[in-house]
Amino acid sequence: AVKGSGTVDLVASGTLSNGQTVIVTSDGKVAGVSTSDISQSVGSPAVFESANSQWTSATFDSANSKVVIAYKDAGNSNYGTAVVGTVSGTSITFGTPVVFESANSTYISATFDSTNSKVVIAYSDGGNSNYGKAVVGTVSGTSISFGSVATFRSAQVEFVSTTFDSTNGKVVIAYKDDGNSDYGTAIVGTVSGTSISFGSATVFESAATRHIAPVFDSTNGKVVIAYRDDGNSAYGTAIVGTVSGTSISFGSAVVFESANLGSGISAAFDSTNGKVVIAYQDDGNSSYGTAIVGTVSGTSISFGSAVVFESATMSDYNAVAYDSNAGKVVIAYRDGGNSTYGTLIVGTVSGTSISFGTAVVFESAVTDYLSATFDSTNNEVVIVYKDQGNSNYGTAVVFQNASTSTNLTSENFIGFSDAAYTNGQTATIQIISSVDDAQSGLTTGSIHYVQNNGSLSTTAGNPSVVGGTALSSTQISVKL
Repeated sequence: AVKGSGTVDLVASGTLSNGQTVIVTSDGKVAGVSTSDISQSVGSPAVFESANSQWTSATFDSANSKVVIAYKDAGNSNYGTAVVGTVSGTSITFGTPVVFESANSTYISATFDSTNSKVVIAYSDGGNSNYGKAVVGTVSGTSISFGSVATFRSAQVEFVSTTFDSTNGKVVIAYKDDGNSDYGTAIVGTVSGTSISFGSATVFESAATRHIAPVFDSTNGKVVIAYRDDGNSAYGTAIVGTVSGTSISFGSAVVFESANLGSGISAAFDSTNGKVVIAYQDDGNSSYGTAIVGTVSGTSISFGSAVVFESATMSDYNAVAYDSNAGKVVIAYRDGGNSTYGTLIVGTVSGTSISFGTAVVFESAVTDYLSATFDSTNNEVVIVYKDQGNSNYGTAVVFQNASTSTNLTSENFIGFSDAAYTNGQTATIQIISSVDDAQSGLTTGSIHYVQNNGSLSTTAGNPSVVGGTALSSTQISVKL
């Protein structure tokens, strides 16, 4: 029954039950709040560069909802090149590649500066003594343009890798400084317009440092750098960095694997659980693919027990991305136990550990130079690689994690169905200032939130949507 004047009549899209929470659809109808299951799936590989492509690095431009891939184009004098990808379903299409460095470019790493809505690419410039360089890219439509190249280290650099500190709005570049005894070093970059400037470099490991993988812990506002410490038996090591202004300082290094790490190491941040996940090749255990969960506290990091996700040689390259929609970690790697095919596996963090599902082959050929990024607009992971089974072409594939989706947003809830209606009927909806009396089990006097499946709870869901205040166990005063 309707109590109060707040009602509206709209056509039902699908069936509605009495008292059901409803949304207004994009075509002006009303539908019940509900969830639906999405199955795990892998799209078809798509070529972004019909030439030998190396040092691939992918990042997601959330301002433009585009994937940007930076790479060395061996089909064009090994020039540093970037291309913009657009995801639709489990497919990805590409614009025209754009050169950002007209010289041999290696150790390429791309990140997205969400403060300035810019892509930043760091690399080693073979046309200038392998100096450390960086350039700012601006995405427009399906293309990207670049500002002037800036030098962050006037010496040879290797193992260049980037992350973005969203708390401080800064880019952090970590690298092996060949001009300073191969020490592990980091530097903070500040984007302004289409330029980037740098503070002073800071050594985080006073020993030869390789396979460097920085990641930003947004829960604690810290940068975590995982790396192989050749000054300590090539052990897997991590260190916490704190950005302040244009500088970065570090806590004490922590060993997470007391064994020689192979050439594959990558890291991602699980923002749901507030944990860092590091994937690596454990040469102390038959070069198996292994992962470990790290917890940052202050300027230090502690680790749970290592977990094997591939009981075979995880050859060289791997990449890890966090799917915040599904709440899952996705690791892409070369499976040495299966013809070094391109393979992925999904991990779930719980406490200080991680468990894994069944591995999935995404490319039935040898893959190199893997990179992965999460497209938060389409809620899919894009994996980028060199496909040795197809002339070493630069290739990308879209992975859809199994998840549950909802039609509820932070804006589309309008109220409760006043009765039961069938599809196409005109339905009376109780909106703000009405009282719906078709509920049960409500907590009197408490605000109730609409959940993703349409139920009501005194705990906010995600998104947080207020349904109203319970007047009794069966009545709710509609509030938006």
